[in-house]
Amino acid sequence: MRGRNLAVLGIAIAIGLIAVFLANSYFSGVQEAEERKAEEMQMARIVVASQEIAFGNPLTDTNTRLVNWPASSVPTGAFTSLQEAANGRVALRPITPGEPILASKVSGAGGRATLSANLPEDMRAVSIPVNRVAGVSGFVRPGDVVDVMLTRQIPGDGSSTNDKMTHVVLENVLVLATDQVADEKSTEPAVSQTATLQTDLYGAQKLALAREVGTFTLALRNVENQEVGATETVVLSDLGGAGYRIYGRGNSGGSDAGSRDTQPVINITPAMLGGSTQATRTASAPSRPRGPTMAIIRGTESQSYEVER
Repeated sequence: MRGRNLAVLGIAIAIGLIAVFLANSYFSGVQEAEERKAEEMQMARIVVASQEIAFGNPLTDTNTRLVNWPASSVPTGAFTSLQEAANGRVALRPITPGEPILASKVSGAGGRATLSANLPEDMRAVSIPVNRVAGVSGFVRPGDVVDVMLTRQIPGDGSSTNDKMTHVVLENVLVLATDQVADEKSTEPAVSQTATLQTDLYGAQKLALAREVGTFTLALRNVENQEVGATETVVLSDLGGAGYRIYGRGNSGGSDAGSRDTQPVINITPAMLGGSTQATRTASAPSRPRGPTMAIIRGTESQSYEVER
């Protein structure tokens, strides 16, 4: 009886070894067939994601795989082996299934998902304060492109604390993160206190100085619109309404265009003229005659004259 059990056990082990050998042979044959097919069709083997890879997740043999890819259109930075791709690398941005694993989308070997690893060469990441209004009600998300506007007091003698100006500090700037969220797939609006922008060193210096002299506003723009440079500075008089724009006169007291250009523009409101808007309008209206009048018609023109008593 004991000898029979040992015989059955030996047969089972032999069958298992044969099954493992056949399975390895089958998969090896499939792999070799794929490689031969790739060579015949001038295809290359590159690493792609086999499942969703979130920001900061490591690359492993389970979430990546090799696929055939046209050799003439292999993306720059693609990996050709699973071992090379999964060498301690992590995703620096979300990767969808079937998307090629590129060096620009993952960290270096043994690296971590740090923001500095995601910055291009000679670029900087700078954070600026924003709020619900300045952050477009939370619709500014990582991966968006914005213009940065600064509102501050007009510099120079004669300007008061109410004299404000708004101008564009930087245009077409990439948003890297809002608060501490750097996931580009997070599209739900969320009110943030800070926005981290990607710019060069000079732009980083401008943002650092602007942060001390005024308040920021972000203007969300279409990513396809790359036009820059067509901006103007806006002051209170550009808003219209009750404000007036009066040009100072030269020393000679003339009112020609040349003397206007030599003096600064002063924004004057009705309150500064000594009354309300309605009072200013009434004072500037022509006075009506109080006595009898006589109308004289010359051709098609009519003119009234006051008759003295």
